[in-house]
Amino acid sequence: MTATAAPKAPSVWEDFIDIFIAPSEVFARRQNGNWFIPMIVVTILVFAIYLGTKSMTQSVFDAEFARQMATAMRKNPQLTPDQIEKGKSFASTAFALAVLFSVPVATFFVGLFLWVVGKLFDATIGFGAALLVAGYAAFPKIFQPVAGALIAFFSDPSTLTSATKITASPAHFFDVSTTSPVALAMLQRFDVFTIWCTILLGIGLAVIGKIPRSKAMLAAVIVWALSSVFPLLGALRQM
Repeated sequence: MTATAAPKAPSVWEDFIDIFIAPSEVFARRQNGNWFIPMIVVTILVFAIYLGTKSMTQSVFDAEFARQMATAMRKNPQLTPDQIEKGKSFASTAFALAVLFSVPVATFFVGLFLWVVGKLFDATIGFGAALLVAGYAAFPKIFQPVAGALIAFFSDPSTLTSATKITASPAHFFDVSTTSPVALAMLQRFDVFTIWCTILLGIGLAVIGKIPRSKAMLAAVIVWALSSVFPLLGALRQM
């Protein structure tokens, strides 16, 4: 008798495709996997896409910087053109670094929240597994800079008055000059890709935490709400 060869296990790279079409299978086979891998892959992809599409969204950055400088000059009329130009260069570098570090930092806190909230729903999930779920659930984020670049490309440059104008969220339809920063921050939390990430969180918690899908989705919504605190606090500082 000849032995039947065991089917080859999917590679980690296949996970990065399957997470969009068969997320439950990815979470089931990687529940004891390395949480760092999906986190670093998403970080690299998001940053690379940001750099590759930066020229397409430059007008949005210019509009944001001009608005911030107008506020700064009202507080400090002594600002010189040279100081403003140096400030623009610094802001450009700072924003790029923010893009680079925001993904791993956000993923860590989402994993932390998922671990804590999961315990409230009797999920059998460890902290490392929660980070792994958060890492894989973050994969839709790679489409955010792509969508933003496409929106900017097909839009009238005169309408690109703020970063909200290149989001796939309800904030896209509101005027930044007449809408509260807190309201805009909250509206941005309903971004298509953020909602997608939240759904993946629920699926991952249900599979790895071994709880009903309905309870896992409710836990994911709570994690979404907790994660909204950070942008809301940032918006409050702008008021």
